[in-house]
Amino acid sequence: MKASLNRRHALRHLAAGALVASVAGDLSRRINAAEAVGQLKGRIRHSVCRWCYGKVPLEDLCKASREMGITSIDLLGLEEIPTAKKHDLTCAMVSGIPGGITKGLNRVENHDGILKWFEEAAPKVAALGCENVICFSGNRGGISDEQGLEVCSVGLKKLMPVAERHGLVLVMELLNSKVDHKDYQCDHTRWGVELCKRVGSERFKLLYDIYHRQIMEGDVIRTLKESAPYIAHYHTGGVPGRNEIDDSQEIYYPAVMQAVVATGFKGFVAQEFIPKRPDVLASLKQGVHICDV
Repeated sequence: MKASLNRRHALRHLAAGALVASVAGDLSRRINAAEAVGQLKGRIRHSVCRWCYGKVPLEDLCKASREMGITSIDLLGLEEIPTAKKHDLTCAMVSGIPGGITKGLNRVENHDGILKWFEEAAPKVAALGCENVICFSGNRGGISDEQGLEVCSVGLKKLMPVAERHGLVLVMELLNSKVDHKDYQCDHTRWGVELCKRVGSERFKLLYDIYHRQIMEGDVIRTLKESAPYIAHYHTGGVPGRNEIDDSQEIYYPAVMQAVVATGFKGFVAQEFIPKRPDVLASLKQGVHICDV
């Protein structure tokens, strides 16, 4: 009997020790993450696009992101967001809208499906503490820019009451139709800004992808300054190739980020380049520091 009691006492002692070690370890990780954020200047809120690091398990990407001062993971589906939240990360841009890039809001036949999905997803997005949901114009498929504007505005106005009710923002990405997304309609900033004006709601804005804008338009700094009231989010990427954003490519990101800060932007800048180097997380950390102006 005495030996049994001793074993129970020892097991309780070990369990308590393990719990203390676990709590201490978690606290240490949180302190390290806070210190990483504190080492950055704080004028840019940093995020990273999940799809660029598909070979890195999400848990590992979340841990590494926190350690380098990133506070959000972009383009997660609803089922993935709890993993990010577990690591004190937000999801600054939620993915999942039906139709993807090619079958978007510029076709009337797509509106009902998008509205149904958004009505079901919106309360879940809000409950997870997220705000921005990505959407797309879709490919032209022979319709004019004016037709695309009209149909998109009709579709978006159906979505605005849902966005308003749940405190969400639908954010349409500006892509390039020259290299990556042939025939995509929302491929020029002026088109996207005009769509924002027609919708006429703070619940609809643009995702200004610097990589895509450089390919389609150039003149990035002037354009983003002029369009600032309509921009909710930024993505990065090196031109050409969409790889690291260092001096191996043509965009000088420190100047672009200084311009973003000068507009009073308070949203997130997400790294969306595809690393070429073997140490992909080292490339990500470099990108964060390049943008940390």
